[in-house]
Amino acid sequence: MSTPKIIGKSILFSAPSGAGKTTIVKYLLNKYPNLVFSISACSREPREGEVDGKDYHFLGVKGFKQKIEENAFLEWEEVYANNYYGTLHEVVEKLWSEGKTVVFDVDVLGGINIKQKLGEHALSIFVQAPSIGELERRLRSRSTETEDKIQMRMARAKEELALAPKFDVILENDHLEEACHKAEELVNHFLNS
Repeated sequence: MSTPKIIGKSILFSAPSGAGKTTIVKYLLNKYPNLVFSISACSREPREGEVDGKDYHFLGVKGFKQKIEENAFLEWEEVYANNYYGTLHEVVEKLWSEGKTVVFDVDVLGGINIKQKLGEHALSIFVQAPSIGELERRLRSRSTETEDKIQMRMARAKEELALAPKFDVILENDHLEEACHKAEELVNHFLNS
């Protein structure tokens, strides 16, 4: 994985599944016209209603592996067997060239990897639920996951929580509205520094 030509700022949000990072990111994107979401690439097939280039860049396993060989990713990870996610250099560099601040909603290892490459040009925020029990409750309330998937996500969440100190800020999402306002304060400070 190589480093892009850094010409702008970035804000990274990472969290275990169910912590609420995507909701916080959407709140910030609606609040700041200069923030723009970095659309990740993935190897999986689109889910119902998902659009290529809007939700993800759907590359398929073969296409994703080809991009790895081409060194086209800022970061990538095989999250589960043959289930790859990553950030393409060209996507980020295009957004920076338009004068935008790039917002990433990435898994925990992806967030750590991007922060290492972008350094002070990136603010890394780890969003966490108030407890592991609350995280599980939120995952179950979605009613979108099988029991096996929930157990897999919970095991992964425990590993991810141990990595929280590697982020610039740990943002607890106990009450969503408060977490959104705190995220807004963090972004304001970073953008004006």
